[in-house]
Amino acid sequence: MSVGKLFLGCPVWAHEPWRGKFFTAAARREEFLPQYAGVFDTSEGNSTFYGLPAPGTVARWAAEAPDTFRFCLKFPRTITHDLQLVGAEAATREFLARVAPLGARLGPFFLQLHPSFGARRLRELEAYLRSLPREFSYAVEVRSPEFFDGAAEERALDEMLAQRGMERVVFDTRGLFASVATDPATLDAKRKKPRVPVRRTALGARPFVRFVGDPVLERNHALLEEWATTVAGWVGEGRTPFFFTHHPDDALAPELARSFQARVHARAPAVPAPAAWPAERESRPTQLSLL
Repeated sequence: MSVGKLFLGCPVWAHEPWRGKFFTAAARREEFLPQYAGVFDTSEGNSTFYGLPAPGTVARWAAEAPDTFRFCLKFPRTITHDLQLVGAEAATREFLARVAPLGARLGPFFLQLHPSFGARRLRELEAYLRSLPREFSYAVEVRSPEFFDGAAEERALDEMLAQRGMERVVFDTRGLFASVATDPATLDAKRKKPRVPVRRTALGARPFVRFVGDPVLERNHALLEEWATTVAGWVGEGRTPFFFTHHPDDALAPELARSFQARVHARAPAVPAPAAWPAERESRPTQLSLL
């Protein structure tokens, strides 16, 4: 059996607070994606949830990211939350056509359903998924408690997605909700993120995990150890997992990702060890000259 590949990244690739710590100190906005893609090979595209990128923006992403990079773009909220998949054919075609120029750089799209979209609407979900173009890959994120019953409703969802060759997005918010932090970013994240049971579901070749950590990095170690064992196992089975590390304000998302990658590398040496960050590479000549 061939060994798989881990795609690892953060929820965003352009985050101003990373300048000087992750990005180089003088990094311009147009340098963020190339510098990010020199360390991580995927990112969530949450911005597409709020609106379609301009054609020029898509062309710039394609020019700035290497062929090996994967954009995992979220379906627009118009489709998933406003229309809730009903009568969404035109909006879906427009979205997929807009980002199609990314070509091979497109990773799995992810469809985040409204929390009110429950198990009784499974047939509606199936009909919508059946209408999607097969040249792309997809992952579905459910938030209704009905899909976490550990019984018939959950099995029906997983079986339907597996039959269609689609993944179920795994959302692990245990670190976030265990946090005792009271800063505004953490409290806001707790209001917005789902508190649902953790699953380790891999329906096909591309398991899709969104990990939301405690703002105190050290408090995530045990959870990252668990996931490193799971992900290393997937890689050993020949799967290609996508794993994204969230932090309440994303300031420390790269640190979480680096810590996780080191743990997976220790278990699965085929996964590369973490790379130096652009800011760290920039500082090396100065450090050497001081020696």
